[in-house]
Amino acid sequence: NIQLKVFIFFTVMLLFVCFMGTSGAEEDTALCEMLGSPEFPLLSKKGDVTIGGTFSIHSQISKPPLAFRDTPEPLMCSGLNFRELRFAETMIFAIEEINNSSYLLPNISVGYKIFDSCGSTLPSTHAAMGLMNGQERTVRKTCSSQSSVHAIIGASESSSTIVMLQVSGIFQIPVISHFATCACLSNRNEYPSFFRTIPSDYYQSRALAKLVKHFDWTWVGTVRSDNDYGNSGMATFIAAAIQEGVCIEYSEAISRTDSSEHIARVVQVIRTGSARVLVAFLAQSEMDILLEEVLNQNLTGLQWVGSESWVTAGYFASKRYSGILTGTLGFSIRRTKITGLQEFLLQVNPTQDPQNNLLREFWEATFGCKFQSSLHGETQCTGSERLQEINNPFTDVSQLRISNNVYKAVYAVAYAMHNMLNCGQNGEVVNQSCIWKEHFESKQVVKHLQGVNFTLQSGERVYFDVNGDPAAVYELVNWQRNEAGDIVIVGIGSYNASQQNGKQLTISGINITWAAESLQRPQSVCSESCLPGFRQAVIKGKPICCFSCVACAADSAECSRCPLEYWPNEDHSQCVPKVIEFLSYEETMGALLTSFSLFGASLTLVVSCVFFRFRHTPLVKASNSELSFLLLFSLTLCFLCSLTFLGQPTKWSCMLRHTSFGIAFALCMSCILAKTSAVVIAFKARRPANTVPQCSHLLQRTSVLSCTLLQALVCLLWLNLAPPFPYKNAAHATERIILECDLGSTIGFWAVLGYIGLLAALCFILAFPARKLPDNFNEAKFITFSMLIFCAVWIAFIPAYVSSPGKFTVAVEIFAMLASSFGLLFCIFAPKCYILLLKPERNTKKYMMGRNQSESI
Repeated sequence: NIQLKVFIFFTVMLLFVCFMGTSGAEEDTALCEMLGSPEFPLLSKKGDVTIGGTFSIHSQISKPPLAFRDTPEPLMCSGLNFRELRFAETMIFAIEEINNSSYLLPNISVGYKIFDSCGSTLPSTHAAMGLMNGQERTVRKTCSSQSSVHAIIGASESSSTIVMLQVSGIFQIPVISHFATCACLSNRNEYPSFFRTIPSDYYQSRALAKLVKHFDWTWVGTVRSDNDYGNSGMATFIAAAIQEGVCIEYSEAISRTDSSEHIARVVQVIRTGSARVLVAFLAQSEMDILLEEVLNQNLTGLQWVGSESWVTAGYFASKRYSGILTGTLGFSIRRTKITGLQEFLLQVNPTQDPQNNLLREFWEATFGCKFQSSLHGETQCTGSERLQEINNPFTDVSQLRISNNVYKAVYAVAYAMHNMLNCGQNGEVVNQSCIWKEHFESKQVVKHLQGVNFTLQSGERVYFDVNGDPAAVYELVNWQRNEAGDIVIVGIGSYNASQQNGKQLTISGINITWAAESLQRPQSVCSESCLPGFRQAVIKGKPICCFSCVACAADSAECSRCPLEYWPNEDHSQCVPKVIEFLSYEETMGALLTSFSLFGASLTLVVSCVFFRFRHTPLVKASNSELSFLLLFSLTLCFLCSLTFLGQPTKWSCMLRHTSFGIAFALCMSCILAKTSAVVIAFKARRPANTVPQCSHLLQRTSVLSCTLLQALVCLLWLNLAPPFPYKNAAHATERIILECDLGSTIGFWAVLGYIGLLAALCFILAFPARKLPDNFNEAKFITFSMLIFCAVWIAFIPAYVSSPGKFTVAVEIFAMLASSFGLLFCIFAPKCYILLLKPERNTKKYMMGRNQSESI
């Protein structure tokens, strides 16, 4: 690290001298000479606007010895990274799309220079110098000319990006990273020309802390990359986890340059730890090294929680690691689709540029062949091999997340240049030709980048906040095994930092696969929760998540009250569960009430059958058969609705029991009121009996419907405003919990009951004067008796209901419903059934119309 800092310092000083030392009008003929060897891009194309790119196209680097006597040997990178090469080709694809666009930079060509950062800081510095300098050793103009690129896309790691910014930031060359997530890069004072299309780890670390807390994992282990990305992200995670009440058992750091002994020691720490959840804040290269050692030590059964750097890397989802990583959880950038990218990638071929060593290396690594085969048995590459038949991270476009960030970064530069060259605002063409400027300051590009705000074809909006960051939205993913046995990455939720606290993390109803392909969520706690009657005692030298459980003594000041559903035993040393009480079908009282309810409903059905059998007889016709059948139907409902009051109260049963009771009895009273009105109208008419018109059936139906609908409206308002709900009443008795239905709104309950009482009172008022009318069969007399019984039952119900304890309150309510229903059934229909079944000689029109002055109540 010290050598690197010295190298950067001298490089920047030399570059500054080269740029500034020969400026001035009198020195126009002076030569600007490059010190050192030029850096050449791996992929390039000339254009009016040039966009630079740095990607970790190789993952391994040889470090030559630095003796400070000889010129250091060139850095050698190896180990082709197919995923990073896809990022580079995505950049080229986006540039080609822009060049073919008629609305974005219409007469301006865009070129590119792509360098390899090898995933390391030293090559990243070389790449930054190559992007700014160009390849000419001697330039016949002053060194104060602008950089050879107008913006830089990259790098793929935070540390590499920071090193690049320390060089390019002096000249305010804008750098847009697609994968550097370190929260430190949001510091606008230190990095004023930095932007990124991936959210800061400031948000991801907090999202991971909330995820761990959501699943009640209070005891976790952590491992991180020993660089800016890992150290900064893990520090933020630990701080957020502590706020959430999560404890860290161990926190280890690794680097890809660490010795195998150090990696083995870290895996041994993980193995011996008691935490079953491991938060891995690692770059892809460190994750690869760690997994190799995990395989060697056969460490399985861990619940991995990953950062976005590796959690969607298809390379790790291979069968080699499937036994370890199945069930992994983590946050990633949202997946999208880039139209045309797959076709573009499949067209990559060394024949496009036969002299390009990178394309040749890619082809050889992909197909396992050599263009210049020297050893016996090596396959000769022909260049005609088909990428369509290959499945590797380069051709896999099923998880376009970081690739989309590269795509957005290129378009952000294009829109900024479009605005700066007066082509229009955010892609809107106002001139057929952009106003090209041969020389312009880099800070102008930075200014226009800060103001870009556009929407991609996919519908995604792209913009930067004041710190150069995008909106912090993540997708929560889970590694699951499909039917073919392959590991697939499934989205199971999301995290949106812009939402208010408590609504940021959302998890869908998709089944989650846990560690070891278990369907049960693993437990990861330092100490199990104490049983009721015990208290937590801090263990000296341990985190707060680790405690021992000490029995509460009777006089202990530290003991707390038992939970709502528990109460202390006799010596107050333990909390025991309270008995939960409600009126059930199994107990004697519940069984008796159920029997009476079913008996009443059955008896009503029998009466209905008798009436249907004699429906054409004078007695049934005189009783208004339509209203009689409707009344019998409503009485059946009255008997059956009492069953809803039995059993354990639930949300739906509480709402059903009171509304069904109110509507059923309102329908019953409405039928009786209509029958009473018909009788009174018929007997009070001043015409001969055989010419008295029947009361209009339409009027009867309308009155029944109106009265019932009014009650239904009252019930609907009750349910909408303050519905009944199940309630655990622990105040009535100390040793038991009464599970009952809270009325929600007492006004609603008494309004329903009062409306039924109003209808009953109207029935009685109308029926009472007509009870002595002289016909042999006077229905008003029976209605009067039934209303007397009905009103007496419900008047007696009120004090009994208020004073009954516990489940007897429900029993009193059921008894009132059954008693009033039986009273109506017997008083109104028993005399008629008596005549229909036992005295058929009275069931004649002549008898019905006869006079009997002696009848009285």
